[in-house]
Amino acid sequence: MSPSVRLQEMIRVIRSARTQGEERGLIQKECAAIRAQFRQSDNGARTHNLAKLLYVHMLGYPAHFGQMECVRLIASPRYSEKRIGYLGAMMLLDEKQDASLLITNSIKNDLSHSSQHVQSLALCTLACMGSAEMCRDLAPEIERLLGASDSYIKKKAILCAVHIVRKIPELGELYTPLACSLLSEKNHGVLHSAVVLITELCERNPDTLRQFRKTVPELVHIMKGLIMSGYSPEHNVAGISDPFLQVRILRLLRILGRCNDAASDAMNDLLAQVATNTDSSKTAGSAVLYETVLTVMDIRSESGLRVLAVNILGRFLLNNDRNIRYISMTSLQKIVQTDHTAVQRHRGTIVDCLKDQDASVKRRALELSLALVSATNIRTMMKELLVFLSTCPPELRAHTASGIFIAAERYAPSQRWHIDTILHVLITAGGDVRDETVPNLIKLITTASELHCYTVLKLYRALITDISQQSLVQVACWCIGEYGDLLLKGECDDIEPMQLTEDDVLDALETVLQSHMSSPASRAFALTATMKLSTRITNNVDRIRSIVSIYGSCIDVELQQRAVEYNALFKKYDHMRAAVLERMPVIDKSSPGDTLGDLTGEVTKDSSLSKPVPGGSTLPLEPASQAFDLLDLLVPSVTVYEKGGVSLKLQCDSQTETAVTLTFTACNSTQNDITKFTLQAAVPKSIQLQMKAPSGSVLPAGGHSAITQTVVLSNPSKTNLKMRVRLSYSNQGMVCQDTVQIDSFPSPAWT
Repeated sequence: MSPSVRLQEMIRVIRSARTQGEERGLIQKECAAIRAQFRQSDNGARTHNLAKLLYVHMLGYPAHFGQMECVRLIASPRYSEKRIGYLGAMMLLDEKQDASLLITNSIKNDLSHSSQHVQSLALCTLACMGSAEMCRDLAPEIERLLGASDSYIKKKAILCAVHIVRKIPELGELYTPLACSLLSEKNHGVLHSAVVLITELCERNPDTLRQFRKTVPELVHIMKGLIMSGYSPEHNVAGISDPFLQVRILRLLRILGRCNDAASDAMNDLLAQVATNTDSSKTAGSAVLYETVLTVMDIRSESGLRVLAVNILGRFLLNNDRNIRYISMTSLQKIVQTDHTAVQRHRGTIVDCLKDQDASVKRRALELSLALVSATNIRTMMKELLVFLSTCPPELRAHTASGIFIAAERYAPSQRWHIDTILHVLITAGGDVRDETVPNLIKLITTASELHCYTVLKLYRALITDISQQSLVQVACWCIGEYGDLLLKGECDDIEPMQLTEDDVLDALETVLQSHMSSPASRAFALTATMKLSTRITNNVDRIRSIVSIYGSCIDVELQQRAVEYNALFKKYDHMRAAVLERMPVIDKSSPGDTLGDLTGEVTKDSSLSKPVPGGSTLPLEPASQAFDLLDLLVPSVTVYEKGGVSLKLQCDSQTETAVTLTFTACNSTQNDITKFTLQAAVPKSIQLQMKAPSGSVLPAGGHSAITQTVVLSNPSKTNLKMRVRLSYSNQGMVCQDTVQIDSFPSPAWT
């Protein structure tokens, strides 16, 4: 390929290259020839060479060495050279390069040129790549051209002013006075550009926005002329008169009518007219209707008009174009909270979109369906969502399950329905639910005392059917451990009775312990459940002892530690086993917080007795009254509990590399003395806890005196701490008990 080859020939040769290496070689050779010719002082082929270089740039190869040639060509008096020079500047230069500043003077001169075509080149280049410095220097020239008599130049000057306002918003003051008069232009291009400029000015300056609200009647008049005028072939798209200008005006009206009653009232009739007279069978009409809906929903429109807008979105849901269905559901999701009743009318169509083949449409339909769930339609909607859960793509299962859990918790018609729904989810997609599902469901089950027999029977059946769903396995094991005696009785009128033996129940738990599908957490649940059954059955205690002893040498350290401690209960503390493994009390529903803590492998230490507390690691803990981060312990005093006039503060007295000394301070602001005040604390086994004797057990009324208790925590391994503190006291003969969970103790606090 010779250096003087024409552009068309160079393109043909490059496209005929058989490999990328061959293409690269051809381009390098041609670029070397172009670079050599650029160095010649008088070269008549400059435009020809720069054109070839721009093609090379379009292919993704370096072409920065042509920047100075662009500057030279722009300064040329010949139009043909200016044209290719300005084109090269728009492609090769940007505001980050110093070379862009060199063309500022040339652009300024060309803006005053006698030829409109040269002026047009300068305006296009400035609007495309003008930097803030260039815009500031040339802004007065653009202001002058906004008043030009030539509509061709005026249109490009307006678009250049839009670029300047985006770069330097404060320069918008130059163009505000002229912008109002531009709305009276008859030329389509000038009018369209003027609406764009006014939109930019209003979005960036509240004072300008208030000033342009006076133009709402004029904009309404222009819009009515567009929708009522006859066929205009020049600006007609699929039977819609100038849809691009209509969309721009609707966007501007949306900005002007937002949070303003007078402006909104002035455009209500127009919006109703557009919504009813625009044909939605074509894409252009759908675009206009979509902007109309957005405007109606964003301004202070009448209720009937808002219902009409929602109905338009409902029609979009029936459109064969998936893009239109997608934007319809996106818009409905934004307005479902404010116009819930209107959106509910299209619930059936929205639910049908769950069956759409497009993944994006299906995801939007899911989010909107979850937002439409209410107390009146919970049963119907949940049936649809559960069906969708069984067939939805894997990437949507976690989101679907989470949404079902939230909706069921908020609108459940009964506890039994709530439990059945969550169990259905666990059976269908137990591997995709979030970690907090297990403790939350356990809390729900414990509060439904009359359903314990029903729940444990259902869970047992699910467990022996499928042990692959780990969340389901964990809840089932916990319930079997707690309510194994009810399972063996099988006295439940609401479910088909089962004749179970103690061996059947232990076989199910042992299957979980031995299965390769069981996670370490599931095995821990199963082992604790097996241990708890030792106090609920009579004939197979020896088998339970044997199972526990086997796992005393398990390779899993957590499981081994549990087994060793449970084995110690059989040998050294058998007289305490029944008390330690007694049934968990019903969790107080009024306890704040939704997520239950789970202190795995904890040992509880009492302020008066250093002995294990019933429960073990897999039992749910009461939620914290206040979420508290122990990073804040370095603050002199932090309140961690405050309820019913009783407050508990915590402060860090001292700390070393592996230990910290804390002091709890309890106060009573009520009018009555509080007696029998005690504190209990629980920490993981890797932390050593020492609770010193409290300063007293009576909290005088009125906060005149306080009870203090010192706690020393030793953490040789510097692991994260989870602490649970239980308060117990008597107020006017009524025993009160509450729990505070303090977690997220970061390792830097120990350094």
